[in-house]
Amino acid sequence: MKISVSREVLLPALQGAGNVVDRRQSMQILGNFLLSAKGEELSVTASDLEVEVSIACRADISREGSATLPAKKLLDICRSLPADSVLQIDVSGGKGKVQSGRSRFSLGVLPSEDFPTVEGFSTVAQLEADANILTDLISSTQFAMAHQDVRYYLNGLLLELAGSTIRAVATDGHRLALCDRDLQTGLTNPAQVIVPRKAVQEIQRMLGHYEGLVAVVLGENHISIKIAGQLLIAKLVDGKFPDYQRVIPKQGEKVVIADREATKAAFSRTSILSNEKFRGVRLVLVKDLLKAMTNNPEQEEAEEDIEVEYDGADLEIGFNVSYLLDVLSVLRSPSVRIELSDANSSAVIHATDDERAKYVIMPMRL
Repeated sequence: MKISVSREVLLPALQGAGNVVDRRQSMQILGNFLLSAKGEELSVTASDLEVEVSIACRADISREGSATLPAKKLLDICRSLPADSVLQIDVSGGKGKVQSGRSRFSLGVLPSEDFPTVEGFSTVAQLEADANILTDLISSTQFAMAHQDVRYYLNGLLLELAGSTIRAVATDGHRLALCDRDLQTGLTNPAQVIVPRKAVQEIQRMLGHYEGLVAVVLGENHISIKIAGQLLIAKLVDGKFPDYQRVIPKQGEKVVIADREATKAAFSRTSILSNEKFRGVRLVLVKDLLKAMTNNPEQEEAEEDIEVEYDGADLEIGFNVSYLLDVLSVLRSPSVRIELSDANSSAVIHATDDERAKYVIMPMRL
């Protein structure tokens, strides 16, 4: 393989694929990029056996072929070169030579045929989705995914696809995020898959500010996402997601309407003096007023009064303030609706103008 490629073209491809490179080095070759040159296109592929990302870019190809080069070293070399540099990459005889101007590097390579790639998978469903819909679904829910939970099926995002609806659900057992959006899936039978946490984060990064259609393919064990020049293939989480409908309370009789920005700012200030381990905040509701109070083991206290619309019975309840702030950060409406029943029941929060994205937070004892 012998190619010539601009630094400004190659660097974004290396950076995009570099997020997936296996940091644990479970296999030496997973620490490498697979470079494949054909026609006028160079493809950069990285994999950790669970998520595989390929990014294509234009290059001048003198000799077609494929090779694997050390990912971190190649990325560092490309990053350190001056802007507008041109890299010549020549791989032959078990050595990879990289040259740019007066800089020359010789890198070790591993056989490209040993690089583990997903060759193909049986398709259960395929569809096209507007990138904005997928971005909205992921950004509205991904923060509630569990992280390294022994209940492995919580370490991901549930996607449910029906005839004209797509739903995303995430929960870590203490809170739940759910978002519905309209999408013509073309499916006669509903499909349900759990996308692993790392793949969700990579999909969100891929979508970025992309405008247009995204090709989505669901398999029995894999999902693939394809947009202009980029392809992600991920193994699905093999497990059954809990029956989340059971934990969504019916509408509570205590309803609070609050200004989102003012409430978020007040919670953010009170959180400064919350217990760093438990992050608890005590909320006291009286007519048209919400009091937020925190304290910590150093006997420090914070209290905020927030004007709200509330006409129910007095109530005192505790929550993890970080969970409340996460919800208020992803909502975009000027005001939010908080539905409560009693001090021992979960709260349901959603925008006043959109009930299709809702959030459930369990209370905590303070």
